[in-house]
Amino acid sequence: MKHSSALDRRQFIGTTAAAVGGLFLSDTATLHAEPASTEHFWYRLAPEGPYIDSQRDNKAFGFGGGKIFLSEDNGKTWPHSAEFAEAENITFSVILKNGNIVFATRAQLFLSTDNLKTHRPITVKNPDGSDYVPHTPVNPEQPGWYFHSLDGEHCFEVDGKEMLVWGNYCNVLGGPVPVNIYYSTDNGETVKLAYAFGQNPKFQEKDGDPAKLLGNPNNKLIARHVHNVTYNPGENAFYACTGDIDRTHGKEVHWLRGTYDAKADVLDWQLVISVDSNSRFKCGGINFIDGKCYWIADANGPAIANRHDRGIFMCDPKDITDTSKHTLLFNPMFESANMLVQDGVMLATHCAPASTYACGIIYSPDMGKTWAQYDLKEFGPRSGCRIHRKNSDGWFRMDLRKGWIERAEVLFIKPKV
Repeated sequence: MKHSSALDRRQFIGTTAAAVGGLFLSDTATLHAEPASTEHFWYRLAPEGPYIDSQRDNKAFGFGGGKIFLSEDNGKTWPHSAEFAEAENITFSVILKNGNIVFATRAQLFLSTDNLKTHRPITVKNPDGSDYVPHTPVNPEQPGWYFHSLDGEHCFEVDGKEMLVWGNYCNVLGGPVPVNIYYSTDNGETVKLAYAFGQNPKFQEKDGDPAKLLGNPNNKLIARHVHNVTYNPGENAFYACTGDIDRTHGKEVHWLRGTYDAKADVLDWQLVISVDSNSRFKCGGINFIDGKCYWIADANGPAIANRHDRGIFMCDPKDITDTSKHTLLFNPMFESANMLVQDGVMLATHCAPASTYACGIIYSPDMGKTWAQYDLKEFGPRSGCRIHRKNSDGWFRMDLRKGWIERAEVLFIKPKV
């Protein structure tokens, strides 16, 4: 494994063979054993048991075997559980600061306020207070992913109050759905529609009613899905980015900037920029740290001058649309839309089908001064996503997805410094 300076554009492949006793391990028990190690971090799969879908501090929410589970010791034990027939269809979950848990199947949200003793369905509300009702799919087994996210952090302190804000990464598996951003200001008791993208002709029900197209008929801005929604406390504003490409119906890659009016209880979103797929703005992993904006590019599509506009970038928020003011911190050379920054550590992942890495991890321990890349080949072709902040034991959590987006395992990473 080699290191690079912040502006070095070469790729560096780390080896983990010595740490795990071989590059390709078929013994699942071995993969779930004691942590393996790289120069920068320890890593391990989640232990056998519930699929650990989200974490916060010492708590973890999991599911499996027709049940949902809550741990209060980072997944070591699971004292709280409840029957939940659609456990395997869970696509989203978040643990709120007050202990409430919001989770979702493909097209239904749920809330528990008492450590899973009870849970109830939530109906999303439109801005006018009416019910936002998911469509009736032509194929009942393909209702779409209304609430699934690609990013892992959705809770933000806004004017001294926690807000839950996220967008759905959809229209890949599970059937077509509208592309939306949601929010809650009351610990999940009420979830509202923050923004609804327009009717994308590419992602509609096959043989569906042409008079009932999915999406907001009053919005000309279309997208395939939301990559990331985050908050910049310096501006008191939210930012969202979407994918994917112009399919002849209009650009699908946008950055939006939203401000929240607490008195009116409404998020006002303004378009920042719209681009095609070979752009650094086709991205994810947006983080605002110490007044700077950081993100990682997912640029693809036809190369321009044999080049894709990829890398990990940084700028002042006021310069987001001015590429001449961007600093390229590192170029992993492959597509990625997942990155989380915490305590000086920048943790990002490769999109496996677009990379020569099997399971690529991009890592900086010092806010982008130096970089390393590791290929955790023992896990096979995997794409890391839904990265959660460190738990109280110091471990980041992320999904490992088969190929691109199909659920597989959960990986934990713990920095050595």
